[in-house]
Amino acid sequence: MSSLFSPASRIEPAAGVPSRRFCLTAGAGLVILAVAPPAQATPDAMAAAIAAFTGGAPVTAGRVRLDVPPLVENGNAVPLTVSAESPMTAADHVTAIAVFNEKNPQPNVATGYFGPRSGRATFATRIRLADTQRLTAIARMSDGTFWSASAEVIVTLAACLEG
Repeated sequence: MSSLFSPASRIEPAAGVPSRRFCLTAGAGLVILAVAPPAQATPDAMAAAIAAFTGGAPVTAGRVRLDVPPLVENGNAVPLTVSAESPMTAADHVTAIAVFNEKNPQPNVATGYFGPRSGRATFATRIRLADTQRLTAIARMSDGTFWSASAEVIVTLAACLEG
């Protein structure tokens, strides 16, 4: 039976690479990973995520309702409800609703997918917010148009902090 720490299980440097250089290079890689800045969404990152969702198509304000409290004490569990006006027929329905933010670690918060048999284009969830920020919800319609709503949320105790 072989031991977990047998010589056969050790990682050896490639032929011709001194052990000291191998250890220094591996250690430097770990240091770079440890000090790399955390992911942080910005208004520009949010705009890029919206452009990716819409394929660069124009977005019109209206037909979307974004219900989120304007002031939350704790950013760890913020209630959010998003809905879009649509008859939800085969010819005219919402295909997706996406929510974006500008200060969380990632700009994409949530996306709900719908079809004509969904009945209503709405979803509710709880999200984490890293700081006071603007949320934007965008609905993609079956005819290829995009509609939106935005809301500013003031957070007194932040969540989503990496550190």
